[in-house]
Amino acid sequence: MPFSIENLKINPAIEVQRIEKVLKEQIFRQFRRKGAVVALSGGIDSSVTLALCATVLGSDRVLALLMPEHESDSDSLRLGRLLVEQLKVDSVVEDIGPLLEIAGCYRRRDHAIRMQLPEYGPGYKCKIVLSAETTQKGFNFFYLVVSSPDGRHKKLRLDAPTYLGIVAATNMKQRARKFFEYYHADRLNFAVAGTPNRLEYDQGFFVKNGDGAADVKPIAHFYKSQVYQLAEYLNVPDEIRRRPPTTDTYSMPQTQEEFYFSLPYEQMDLCLYGLNHRVPPIEVSAVAALTPEQVETVYAQIVSKRQATRYQPMKPLLIEDIEGLS
Repeated sequence: MPFSIENLKINPAIEVQRIEKVLKEQIFRQFRRKGAVVALSGGIDSSVTLALCATVLGSDRVLALLMPEHESDSDSLRLGRLLVEQLKVDSVVEDIGPLLEIAGCYRRRDHAIRMQLPEYGPGYKCKIVLSAETTQKGFNFFYLVVSSPDGRHKKLRLDAPTYLGIVAATNMKQRARKFFEYYHADRLNFAVAGTPNRLEYDQGFFVKNGDGAADVKPIAHFYKSQVYQLAEYLNVPDEIRRRPPTTDTYSMPQTQEEFYFSLPYEQMDLCLYGLNHRVPPIEVSAVAALTPEQVETVYAQIVSKRQATRYQPMKPLLIEDIEGLS
């Protein structure tokens, strides 16, 4: 059969039935836990994960955690509450801003920025963006975009120490959220359900021991476009389904596309599927609205990013196996 968008179509009802069987086995029998904790961001992936868990485990066996901080988009909390009310699941709001303040998240990030932009200070906002589209050959560089209190914008290419310093500081946000997820999981004897989709999981788009840490990852085998199909089937509110994928990490609005993938998820899904199933670039290009040369470049970028982020999903390594545990 010729390659087409139909290759990414799923039967959501069948998929939910399959997830129910596996997830119950994992949580109730393998982990011997009573339910699942889901960190809810108001985005499509966490919303589908919560809806799935509520559907297959029961709404009384799910806890939704909403964890805003000083720089969160206010829509994240509002949309999260909208879904919680619809699903009728228990929820807890944990403001992680004070914890991040104490840990020096904002201070450390601002210090890193001032290594290249000394005037950066109170009232400024920022985000990190990629230099070019994934479909362009050559190296991609990260740039810092800042907005001053008087509304002026500036964009500068980041050197490695500044970039790493900013990322190290902002990664505290994901790790702080995981701190509370496992607190509530331990308190309730629940497991932690992670929320990455296949595109994110494959390309290492998560923070190690942050949002990458979980006991189960119910949607990690679904391409992002398939997550949207599940969202429709599970009756996730339209407003959440229409919301552009965002990192909600920096103080300026930032999409996943400009920060990490550079292409819309629809095109990335097609290229990732094509690479995984050895579909010739010329066939993918006709469906993805790209040239064959651009698809070849995306293929190469996917492989390169897999190698660069291999560390992300790796388990702790031992010098030798420990008897009885291997």
